[in-house]
Amino acid sequence: MRTDLHLHHTLPLTGVRNLGILAHVDAGKTTLTERVLYVTGTTYKRGEVHDGTTVTDFDSQERDRGITIFAAAVSCTWDDHRINLIDTPGHVDFSGEVERSLRVLDGAVVVFDGVAGVEPQSESVWRQADLRGVPRIAFVNKLDRAGADLDTVVASIRERLHPVPLVVQLPIGKEDGFVGVVDLVQMRSLVWTEGGDEFGEGPVPEALRDEAHRRRRLLEEAVAELHPAALEEFCAESAVSARTLTSALRDLTRTGDGVVVLCGSAYRNRGVEPLLDAVVAYLPSPLDVPPVRGVRGDATHERAADPTGPFAALVFKVNSTTTGRLTYLRVYSGTLHKGEAVLDAGAGRVERIGRILRVQADRHASVPLAVAGDIVAVVGLKSARAGATLCAPTAPLVLEPLTAAAPVVSVAVEPRTGAETDRLMSALAQLVEEDPTLAVRTDGETGQTVLSGMGELHLEVAVEKVRLDHRLDLAVGRTRVAYRETVARGVSGFVYRHVKQEGGAGQFAHVVLDTEPMEIAPGAVEFDFRSTVTGGRVPREYVRAVEAGCRDALAEGPLGGHPVTGLRVTLTDGATHPKDSSEMAFRTAGRLALRDALRAGTMALLEPVAEVTVTVPDGNVGSVLGDLAARRGRILGSAARAGTTVITASVPLAELFGYATRLRSRTQGRGTFTTRLTGYAPAPM
Repeated sequence: MRTDLHLHHTLPLTGVRNLGILAHVDAGKTTLTERVLYVTGTTYKRGEVHDGTTVTDFDSQERDRGITIFAAAVSCTWDDHRINLIDTPGHVDFSGEVERSLRVLDGAVVVFDGVAGVEPQSESVWRQADLRGVPRIAFVNKLDRAGADLDTVVASIRERLHPVPLVVQLPIGKEDGFVGVVDLVQMRSLVWTEGGDEFGEGPVPEALRDEAHRRRRLLEEAVAELHPAALEEFCAESAVSARTLTSALRDLTRTGDGVVVLCGSAYRNRGVEPLLDAVVAYLPSPLDVPPVRGVRGDATHERAADPTGPFAALVFKVNSTTTGRLTYLRVYSGTLHKGEAVLDAGAGRVERIGRILRVQADRHASVPLAVAGDIVAVVGLKSARAGATLCAPTAPLVLEPLTAAAPVVSVAVEPRTGAETDRLMSALAQLVEEDPTLAVRTDGETGQTVLSGMGELHLEVAVEKVRLDHRLDLAVGRTRVAYRETVARGVSGFVYRHVKQEGGAGQFAHVVLDTEPMEIAPGAVEFDFRSTVTGGRVPREYVRAVEAGCRDALAEGPLGGHPVTGLRVTLTDGATHPKDSSEMAFRTAGRLALRDALRAGTMALLEPVAEVTVTVPDGNVGSVLGDLAARRGRILGSAARAGTTVITASVPLAELFGYATRLRSRTQGRGTFTTRLTGYAPAPM
């Protein structure tokens, strides 16, 4: 159902959907996004990944590599609803882009490959959505491929992701013969023409009638178990009406108690229109999600999605283009007008909005204002970074900032000529501003500039971006992993006295610390500070200063200057001086005390470990297993799948550099693999 492309602000908030497309790499996210733009009339030609003609993969590297690297935002309309859609990367190296996008979305479509089912990165993005409480629906794609099977994929969703899948469609035809679906809610068939440009609606085909009724019954029973109104109707009528079913599916999607599952083939343009109908019917509007929370002083405040309320927005992406610096925002409350002054609450800086843009990937349309629920880009902000809160200067508020994962690999980069050093540093600073999962530092021993990121591909893309965008000729060192240090055995009652007398006011701080190891679970806090000091021997403000000093000391451990993780510090005692004690003195004491306490204990080196999923022809399994063992890999399991074997192993990240080339040579180019960082493990010393 195509609607007018004109995007206006007379749409009520109930007619807005802020939506992300999430999936494992190559599951078909970008193709699905292109088909959504096509069927909504936003574009008049279908973009193809393999032809390099996609709207959302507009960066030259994305088109060359055929993968999504940067999250791209587009807007379209469907059935009088505006859909702000973000196509996210599927490769694990760019999971930071997914995390930043999830922070500002109200719902998501998770795409699964109809043959492969749940893959490692689909698990990762599902968990990220769980943590953010993002309601989602599932789309099983590529049902036209050989070996595709909806029921097998649904079983893998249930087993590996643990939601209650609520399948609302039955495929008509298999593999090459897939032509349409039976809508189990309305009990009708939808069949697409050969090119997929049009579809016809009709009764359920005679050959599928019994199976469709059986599956409709299963759907009713599953929904009745989860939803009180559906249960009441089911008990009274022995059935659930389409109207009650739709309402219940909407409620279950928004609470996360169930996940609606649809199917199709994005490449063949089959199943896209019903998916858009499901987005409108089941996923929440900005009014259906809880008010956003922020901090003002020591108090927590809520801001509802009200265009008349005080303005509050979160910056989730920054992009430097040839036309200037674009800052992407999700507006949570109030209305933003062109030319208006806004406060960067974290930095305490007031900036003025030059232009407001409705984004179509790399194309933009100026609009006069943005209201609560909108996702837009603005021009004119000079320094706001990803994670910054923008708000009305008269109603300051700091929203929960975005958190960036710690980098796990690094390379040394330097210009071919010393005259370009300043240009390189400027280019790297811009790079880090655009992507907070990248970090730049100067090695204290060698003086080299070190760029760190989330994986080999991540750094490769970053370096290439500097070369292309800034026309710099770079020398790049060998990729190295980012190690961590942790406490194997701590110390108790470590005493440190900081005394300094150099004319004028002196410095005095006396602290007693215990250090001990703590278990590091993925996503958990990696440092814990406690105080058991009694009797006011160390005032509260000085306790906070000691904690800040301890955090300063975590940057460099005693083994090799690597960051310290998995550590619990307890301040057990201390003393002050009536004149010479200060917060600065206690912060210095905390830093130096922990540094010396770590040296006094026993430390261990940790290295990043990845879960590797390798898909290989059956004849190459032995060779691949031997290679993984040589890389210190630990085999976790294997499964047969249509002439291939899928091997899962835990392998130190340092052993995976160059693995793609080795795997291709061992499997005559037919082997593929994906990785997912799972944490850190003791490294051989």
